[in-house]
Amino acid sequence: MEMQQFYYDNKIVKKFLYASLLYGVIGMLVGLLLALMFIFPNITDNIPWLSFGRLRPLHTNAVIFAFVGNAIFGGVYYSLQRLLKTRMYSNVLSSINFWGWQLVIISAVLTLPLGYTSSKEYAELEWPIDILIAIVWVVFGINMIMTILRRRERHLYVAIWFYLATFVTVAVLHIFNSLELPVSAFKSYSVYAGVQDALVQWWYGHNAVAFFLTTPFLGLMYYYLPKIANRPVYSYRLSIVHFWSLIFLYIWAGPHHLLYSALPEWAQNLGVVFSIMLIAPSWGGMINGLLTLRGAWDKVRTEPILKFFVVAITGYGMATFEGPMLSLKNVNAIAHYTDWIVAHVHVGALAWNGFMTFAIIYWLLPKMTKTQLYSKGLANFHFWIGTLGIILYTIPLYVAGFNQHLMWKDFNPDGTLKYGNFLETVTAIMPMYYMRAIGGALYVTGVLIMVYNIYKTVKAGQKVEDELAEAPALIKMASNRVRGEKFHSWLERKPIQLTVLATVAILIGGIVQIVPTIVVKSNIPTITSVKPYTPLELEGRDLYIREGCVGCHSQMIRPFRSEVERYGEYSKSGEYVYDHPFLWGSKRTGPDLMRVGGKYSDNWHFNHMYDPQSTSPGSIMPGYKWLFENKRLDISHIEDKMRVMAKLGVPYTDEEIADAKKNMEAQAKQIEENLKNDPDFVKSYEESKKNAAVRGEEFVPMSDREITALIAYLQRLGTDIKVKETVQK
Repeated sequence: MEMQQFYYDNKIVKKFLYASLLYGVIGMLVGLLLALMFIFPNITDNIPWLSFGRLRPLHTNAVIFAFVGNAIFGGVYYSLQRLLKTRMYSNVLSSINFWGWQLVIISAVLTLPLGYTSSKEYAELEWPIDILIAIVWVVFGINMIMTILRRRERHLYVAIWFYLATFVTVAVLHIFNSLELPVSAFKSYSVYAGVQDALVQWWYGHNAVAFFLTTPFLGLMYYYLPKIANRPVYSYRLSIVHFWSLIFLYIWAGPHHLLYSALPEWAQNLGVVFSIMLIAPSWGGMINGLLTLRGAWDKVRTEPILKFFVVAITGYGMATFEGPMLSLKNVNAIAHYTDWIVAHVHVGALAWNGFMTFAIIYWLLPKMTKTQLYSKGLANFHFWIGTLGIILYTIPLYVAGFNQHLMWKDFNPDGTLKYGNFLETVTAIMPMYYMRAIGGALYVTGVLIMVYNIYKTVKAGQKVEDELAEAPALIKMASNRVRGEKFHSWLERKPIQLTVLATVAILIGGIVQIVPTIVVKSNIPTITSVKPYTPLELEGRDLYIREGCVGCHSQMIRPFRSEVERYGEYSKSGEYVYDHPFLWGSKRTGPDLMRVGGKYSDNWHFNHMYDPQSTSPGSIMPGYKWLFENKRLDISHIEDKMRVMAKLGVPYTDEEIADAKKNMEAQAKQIEENLKNDPDFVKSYEESKKNAAVRGEEFVPMSDREITALIAYLQRLGTDIKVKETVQK
């Protein structure tokens, strides 16, 4: 048999792993800063690019796409070459993949703190960066598939099935969720509106977790765990069932993020049914991983890398049991919008993704530098302090979540809300936020210890070089199944057919759920009293998006007695038909704003945005003083914005677009007049005029400043239909 020599590309793996470590530190430090902001809300006062609303998406993107994303690429590039007995297809494509991905990350680091965001969860980056992501992802896919086609190994191992499913599904999810019409270089509007946008977003959002944070890591688990433990995978048959059932079922589960919302009931129920079914394949994967360690438990006790794997897989099992449980309507009614969801997300992120990434890096870098890990003691310390950090992070948030639910729904004997003031619930859970910050600090400390340990390891080792390998050339077999060959065994040597079948499996659920919601108009009944936003309100809405207000406030009142009593009439699907994008939110750090319009005076909103504690003592909302600065609201794109909205079906007329700036000025001046009802405002306003004159500066009227547009938007919310008075404070 002819033997062929070739070199594995280790240098590209090294680059991705180093990048993962770098962004892991950055992303987690930003997360720790955000945790501290719950305790010290004005810690970054008057620094817009360090505000909570702008940093939160930076944290999620840095951890998911920079830390975890680079680890996925590094882990895949290393394992794929060895499983296929060949070098990656193209050094050029590998480099484009690496540098293109780093360009995506740097673009996020620059744009998100500046307020350039689409506001969609895990998909906040604006349209030029979305295009770059698609290009880089396709490059990765081409490189992977071409490598598979020139392999020296006949059958495709289970890890590769998961890699292929990840590639095709993430491409479909990203492209369809990111369909938007550009207004300018860094501003666009989603082509979907309201309920449709919410469904497509959470079809993406849930499956970004499924196919970016789960399936590639399952593939990595199937390769690295047996390698490190020196044990075969527990069950090949279970891995087949695990793979196909998981990728088929996962794609249906997105609507469980929208239970009790304005989403049609049939779509919600589909999400519930398939979410419950997900327990079986998810736990099948966990069992396959943990039972692979049979006979290796002595090694687990002494090897810190395997300890990380055990906690990672256990965290996967916990998160994938909790997820289906949270999709039950009675449980979801308790948990949604509370800190329980934050705890749930971080069990998966800190344990499953974080600990498995740490294990792979601890194993790979010493191996590639031909040395031993600098200190097993430090690795063990990292494991224990990291595990303690996860516990101290999540348990307080579970307690906080239950506390929020109980207080939000508690009634007095006379039928009134016991805690009518939302701030009472915030004050009650503050000790939990302190504990969360401590847990996060411990976890970050472990990461910093790891960086030191890896630095000392690499410094003591050899330079990472391409690795010489030898394997026999692949002898072509007949395309058809040979006698006695089972279907799946045949499929494992047919990468194109396997990829096509995986694509079909993941498309079915999306088509069944999304197409009827978009095409069948009766799913979204219209309300004649609902009108498009005025030009000033549209600008205010964009400011609301820019500042990340959706990260702390929902705009979705569920049909519960407690919510209707607190916030007003429950939300109707027809109220959102002009919302591009939707802003339903996923967490209530502050109260729901669906019907906030008209509840407070313009002066209240003015003072609340400048100094929240002045109107709401005990509030943990930061001030937004830059909205009040002596500079003009940028309205240069308002006509373009309205034209794009008109293309998307919002009934703006040519006359309304032509008169946009004139109408904005009239509405803004009315708000300024309303503000003059407060003597303190008049006094400070006149003083600022005089100070501007003394300094020789142009004085910008309050009607021309950003705060006025934001007030206009807030005062519009929920006013299209009549609602009864509520007790919201």
